[in-house]
Amino acid sequence: MKTTPAPPATPPKPSWDPRQPEPAFPWIRSTIRIRLTLLYGGMFLIAGILLLSIIYLLTAQALRDGTAYPDFQISGPARLSSHSCPSIGDAQNNAQLNTMLRECMSGQRQDALNDLLNRSLLALVGLSVIAFAFGYAMAGRVLSPLGRITRTARRVAGTDLTRRIEMDGPDDELKELADTFDEMLDRLERAFTAQQRFVANASHELRTPLAINRTLLEVHLSDPGAPVELQQLGKTLLATNERSEQLVEGLLLLARSDNQIVERKPVDLAEVATRALDQARGEAQDKGVELRGERQPAVVQGNGVLLERIALNLVQNAVRYNVADNGWVEVTTEIQHGQAVLVVSNTGPVVPAYEIDNLFEPFRRLRTERTGSDKGVGLGLSIARSVARAHGGRIIAEPREGGGLVMRVTLPV
Repeated sequence: MKTTPAPPATPPKPSWDPRQPEPAFPWIRSTIRIRLTLLYGGMFLIAGILLLSIIYLLTAQALRDGTAYPDFQISGPARLSSHSCPSIGDAQNNAQLNTMLRECMSGQRQDALNDLLNRSLLALVGLSVIAFAFGYAMAGRVLSPLGRITRTARRVAGTDLTRRIEMDGPDDELKELADTFDEMLDRLERAFTAQQRFVANASHELRTPLAINRTLLEVHLSDPGAPVELQQLGKTLLATNERSEQLVEGLLLLARSDNQIVERKPVDLAEVATRALDQARGEAQDKGVELRGERQPAVVQGNGVLLERIALNLVQNAVRYNVADNGWVEVTTEIQHGQAVLVVSNTGPVVPAYEIDNLFEPFRRLRTERTGSDKGVGLGLSIARSVARAHGGRIIAEPREGGGLVMRVTLPV
């Protein structure tokens, strides 16, 4: 009696989170301008506090040294009166009179010091506000060349390699940085131009012979009098030629999708996912895989053809790498935390967590040889990741409990 082997245990989930943690307060940025402003203003504030303390101590010492307590003598029935020191009228003898005078003068001196301190603090607060505003303005003036470099770098990130900084002014460190950046852009432009020329030439040189081969094979296969062996050989060669065409198209698409998308239009991920499901429905029915999932509107700015390629590649991989019985593929779209999310999850073989990153490398498949697989050319996930990066998004793969994968594509809206 044979015993059925137990299914393989689900590998542990990775202990690290590949997603970048979002800051608690994204609107607060510790920019160089803010740091310089705090540095300038803080230094002025410390200097003002020290100066105020020195002035206060010197004034107090001057008041103590310059206002000696005089001794008064009372003779006869005359009585003293004062508006500033009204208590001296109650003195009965010389000792009480001098004590009251000392207390009165000490109080007046303390009042003068307190008034000086209050006025100085108000002046210090006003000057601090002026110092921080002046420091902020000066920091902005000093860092304005860096802002110009940053704006140029952002335009270059949008594949506009013709932009240059061309900074004028004194020959200082910032101008040297700008000139170095311009030289780097010149080299990048030449490299990208050569790459585009190579892609265009390779596209023509590789597609033409494959198209000729396909035409010749289709002509021979259409001959009803051809032998059966020749028909079988022709079908095999035609399938091989089709695989080569897919490989060429995938390589060209991978080369193009590594760049940023310049022309963007509103694209609904729900519509894109629905189209991908319609294209993969026939293959899913042949394999007995159920397609399901709720798709909510999730509009992003991008290229509809490339985004559809992401969804189609993920759905086709989910269908092809599935279980033989009761398999399913679930596709959902929604808006989460201000971002559009496309999730494709499926049943399938157990995927070790340490093999997740390898799946996104070109020509890498799970537990298969580098060549000889009839499930694809090994470029689907690589193309999906390149297209997601070109749209400013990312794609994350996670092992699913019980087998299979959960592919999560996040794109900015």
